[in-house]
Amino acid sequence: MKTRFTTVDIRAVIAEINANYIGMRVYNVYDIDNKTYLIRLQKPDSKAVLLIESGTRIHSTDFEWPKNMMPSGFAMKCRKHLKTRRLTQIKQLGIDRIVDMQFGSDEAAYHLIIELYDRGNIILADHEYTILNLLRFRTAEAEDVKIAVRERYPVESARPPEPLISLERLTEILSKAPNGEQVKRVLNPHLPYGATLIEHSLIEAGLSGSIKIDIAPKILEALQIAETYMEKTENFSGRGYIIQKTEKKPSLTPGKPSEELLTYDEFHPFLFAQHAKSPYLEFDTFDKVVDEFFSKMESQKIDLKALQQEKQALKKLENVKKDHEQRLEALHQAQEVDRIKGELVEMNLPVVERALQVVRSALANQVDWTEIGVLVKEAQAAGDPVACAIKELKLQTNHITMLLKNPYISEEDQEEEEKKEIVETKGKKNKNKDKGQNKKLQRNKPMLVDVDLGLSAYANAKKYYDSKRSAEKKEQKTIEAADKAMKSAEKKTQQTLKEVQTVTTIQKARKVYWFEKFLWFISSENYLVIAGRDQQQNEMIVKRYLRAGDIYVHADLHGATSCVIKNPSGNPIPPRTLTEAGTMAVCYSAAWDAKIVTSAWWVHHHQVSKTAPTGEYLTTGSFMIRVPSLAVSVDDQSVFRHQGERKVRTVEEDMEEATSRTAELLDEGEELIAENLLTSLTGQPHPEDVMLFAVPVCAPYTALSNYKHKVKLTPGSQKKGKAARTAVFSFMKAKEVSPREKDLFRSVKDSDLSRNMPGKVKVSAPNLLAAKKK
Repeated sequence: MKTRFTTVDIRAVIAEINANYIGMRVYNVYDIDNKTYLIRLQKPDSKAVLLIESGTRIHSTDFEWPKNMMPSGFAMKCRKHLKTRRLTQIKQLGIDRIVDMQFGSDEAAYHLIIELYDRGNIILADHEYTILNLLRFRTAEAEDVKIAVRERYPVESARPPEPLISLERLTEILSKAPNGEQVKRVLNPHLPYGATLIEHSLIEAGLSGSIKIDIAPKILEALQIAETYMEKTENFSGRGYIIQKTEKKPSLTPGKPSEELLTYDEFHPFLFAQHAKSPYLEFDTFDKVVDEFFSKMESQKIDLKALQQEKQALKKLENVKKDHEQRLEALHQAQEVDRIKGELVEMNLPVVERALQVVRSALANQVDWTEIGVLVKEAQAAGDPVACAIKELKLQTNHITMLLKNPYISEEDQEEEEKKEIVETKGKKNKNKDKGQNKKLQRNKPMLVDVDLGLSAYANAKKYYDSKRSAEKKEQKTIEAADKAMKSAEKKTQQTLKEVQTVTTIQKARKVYWFEKFLWFISSENYLVIAGRDQQQNEMIVKRYLRAGDIYVHADLHGATSCVIKNPSGNPIPPRTLTEAGTMAVCYSAAWDAKIVTSAWWVHHHQVSKTAPTGEYLTTGSFMIRVPSLAVSVDDQSVFRHQGERKVRTVEEDMEEATSRTAELLDEGEELIAENLLTSLTGQPHPEDVMLFAVPVCAPYTALSNYKHKVKLTPGSQKKGKAARTAVFSFMKAKEVSPREKDLFRSVKDSDLSRNMPGKVKVSAPNLLAAKKK
């Protein structure tokens, strides 16, 4: 799969950005992760978002991307210098995979330099290219150049555009290449076109993309075609293409053709010749192609993971089938060997009986075992037929090994049979040849047979026949058991395939709500309560999400979280919700591990401030809480000066303040807290409900009292991950759980299950121990 830009891609996307976004001002800069950033641009009649990923890509995007909860230092620096400035220019530095974006002009200009090769980098520089900030420090390998803060970025060292390679230089490159190497691989390091464009040009010139090195003039003609494509990207305004890859989805139903899964494989500004027969999608612009390709990668990873799980499930089934076939074949072979050995002993009764008598006599006369071996060898040398039949003495197990053959077939016939078998073996193409003839050939061959000295010759033959009948019965039982096992394995595989598809569908439909980045729950009276996971989130919750009508809840304990009860209606919050929020504040503190019970307190939103008293400083996540204090009385003549000091704000005024933040919240990609939203997250699903996905929630037990599936967590010694799996196990084993609910439980990621637990816990649930034993 293609994962980063080529030179052709860079030229095409730069041309489209120049055509569509030059002159727009920077509204804000956000970071998605430590190497991916969003630049929000706007002008009076339009808005746009540019996405930059270090080492990989740059393009506009129409998709919503999850932003980091707190902007990184690099994002803050970009905000400081780029906000409100116009995008005045975007260009490629030489023919390197480096993009230079200029914001502002003249001495007020700033440059954002994006390196789209190797490990990549993003550099913020001033109008003289002095570096102000960057993602990673490095030293250029070929030159003594440092890429660091306060150093100058070496824009002049970029490789300038070069004329078309000469025939002499091309011939020299080809002559030094390893014998048999592909042309595109040889030329790619020496040319700016990229392997895909080189391969396309070779095909256009009538040469195979995998041609071996020869005919330099013809190859030069192909490179001239590549040069024309580079020229087309100078002012590119064409279309874009996503090349798809077909994956076969396995099928359990015999005769039913396997389904096909189309996944994104490559993206290009042109439909190159080597992709003409591949399935592809066409878009209006190359910019949209790249946005679509990278935005759907995560979804496709889920599809490919599901496909891999399906293949593994079918591979297990196939292994079960092979294992049973091998067992049956081994039992069948054992029967055949025992039958043939019994027949050979029966055909050679006099010889076998004589050999038994000779060895028994020697043993009865207390002849040394070594001496018996010497006597047998002497007899073999003298040509004794009985001694010649004895091949090994196994006196420690009371056995001898004899080489027996069919006495009713002559040596000439035996040789003829062997020749015939060799010819058949060489020419045999069908493994399922006539088994009867194979058995006949085996019986006519000499075979080593172990004979028990404690039994007669006839009894030895009967022993082999009995062993054959025993193996035959065992084979029949194995066949019967195999049929049951195969049906069970097929049923289990079908169930696995169904579960994989269901889980994939649920995961792709899963909507992540904005409040899930915090600790959260919905109170028993349908109020959303959010709390910070750390000091940075505590800071964000109060500064960004604490609005008029909301309640701030906290506990005076080390590590206690800041809780906010969201109250968009402005009505007084009921005591039960206040108690549940207080429980949350206490549980996410040192009180949990210490196993102590304490209390929490709450204040109105206007009593929380970030303003510290004179001479004091508030750290991140700390706030000043205003509580009632000493009041002074004034005389009647002074009353007029203090009228309105404690004016009671109306609900309308509070809602006006909340509404003033609506546009900002929407701009940041957050949702307003509607009541179609909280009610849609239910803990009491009805059989008639269409359930979309499951969302794990950790809340005070009173808030979950009516939930269908719940377990109780108390301070304990069990780690979060194991506790989460125990909880899901309890839900899966519940009598009232439906198949759809089981599918939803399976689709929840392990990391989501445990991330909201307060610490080490003990899991309690009705009949949990019995379910585990069962």
